[in-house]
Amino acid sequence: MKHHERITRYRTLREQPQWKLLAAANAPEIIGLLQGLLMDGERTLPAAALHERLQRALDQLNGEELSRELPRTAQAYIAHWLAQGWLERRLPEGADQEQYELSTQALQAIRFADSLEQTRVAATESRLALVIEQLSQLAAQTESNPDARLSALRDERDRIDAEIARVGQGRVVALDGKRALERARQIIGLADDLTEDFRRVRDDFERLNREFRERIIDDESERGDVLSKLFEGVDVIGDSDAGRSFQAFWRLLNDAEQSAQLDAALDAVLARGFARKLDRDERAFLRGFTGTMLDRGGQVHDVLQHFARSLRGFVQSRGYLEQRRLNQLLKQAQSEALALRDDFSAQRPIGRDLQLTTSRLRSWSQWKLHDPRSAQVDGSVQRNDAASISLESVGDLVASSEIDFRTLRRDLHELLGVQPKLSIAQALSQREAPQGLGSVIGYLSLGTRHGVVVDGEQETAHWRGGDGQWRRARIPLVWFTQEKRHELA
Repeated sequence: MKHHERITRYRTLREQPQWKLLAAANAPEIIGLLQGLLMDGERTLPAAALHERLQRALDQLNGEELSRELPRTAQAYIAHWLAQGWLERRLPEGADQEQYELSTQALQAIRFADSLEQTRVAATESRLALVIEQLSQLAAQTESNPDARLSALRDERDRIDAEIARVGQGRVVALDGKRALERARQIIGLADDLTEDFRRVRDDFERLNREFRERIIDDESERGDVLSKLFEGVDVIGDSDAGRSFQAFWRLLNDAEQSAQLDAALDAVLARGFARKLDRDERAFLRGFTGTMLDRGGQVHDVLQHFARSLRGFVQSRGYLEQRRLNQLLKQAQSEALALRDDFSAQRPIGRDLQLTTSRLRSWSQWKLHDPRSAQVDGSVQRNDAASISLESVGDLVASSEIDFRTLRRDLHELLGVQPKLSIAQALSQREAPQGLGSVIGYLSLGTRHGVVVDGEQETAHWRGGDGQWRRARIPLVWFTQEKRHELA
């Protein structure tokens, strides 16, 4: 690679969040705060908890004499870190506030900075043994010559027989404590890298979800590639390369035999004498390794299922048609603006005045302080006799004052399950109107949101009132269709 190509590549990397974090003026403070808040302990924090903990950490750092001052508030720093790509913000389904976590790029930068002070031997025995073992397995598993494969298997059988004979004679050769400790830490490093791979897999799914939605919107044909697969019931995200790879990994992780083998191996390693020389964090990592893998893998699996359902719902609800129409209008406006670019300058009057928003500034001295005494009310409690009321009477009042949309939705959902479309008059002919005119109004309200209103056309609806007498009225013609049946569930 030529020098200018390398320089160009590094200039591009210089604009990435990883490099920006390492090159920030107060990088030691930022990395230390991010690692302490969102990496060493909990990986995800609600917005309120993150703001409170960060502000407490900032106050503590600013109170130390030798610490570099961090003048901004916690909210300002979090907003800046979001803009730089060091934090990610999500609102999970059912959550009451946003959740924050480190971005994949920030995790890479922090792990790199943290590894700089760790002493690493250039060529340790455990790493060399791992390379030899993996290469040997690769050579054996890719061998297609039957004679060579048989020869290798016989050699392996002879080696195992010899080992069995030695063990039977009481001669057991085990790794010494120093080599076992070195290999254990090598395995911990590999396992730690593996747990972080889930973040990259989740980012791949988010990228695929955006790409598929963009392709659906940009493809103006009636049936594009992605759209046709979704209508055929194909899970395009799960069927992608990233989806198939993760599903294979997820099946292996949930395999009962493999999980039992992994748990047994972890228990055996932690029971060895050399394991006592591992520090507390390393032992805790090994004890919780299976749970960590299942937890983070489960999060990615939930993300995969959520994206698959939302993408299918995006198509089935016909929402992509509105997005496609807006996209076409934007492209049309851009093309018309480009066509007029040479004829109309940016400073040319357009014959219309736009009023800019303004704020009224006043001195603090003009503000009047609030006097709590002016808002005091009489705190005495008057005692009244208890009213004669029951739960049944309260239920009757509520039923008579509010339209029972739940029952109306259920009736429409059941009727559309056996017929392709349905009008309000047809629904009233098959279901009672328990609230009389209120039920008819409820059907009209649901029709404006989930039905198709035919302009200029009406129909005659009949229903039985509360006194047993039949009523009728001419109402707008509204069709409920099976395509929107799921909206009524």
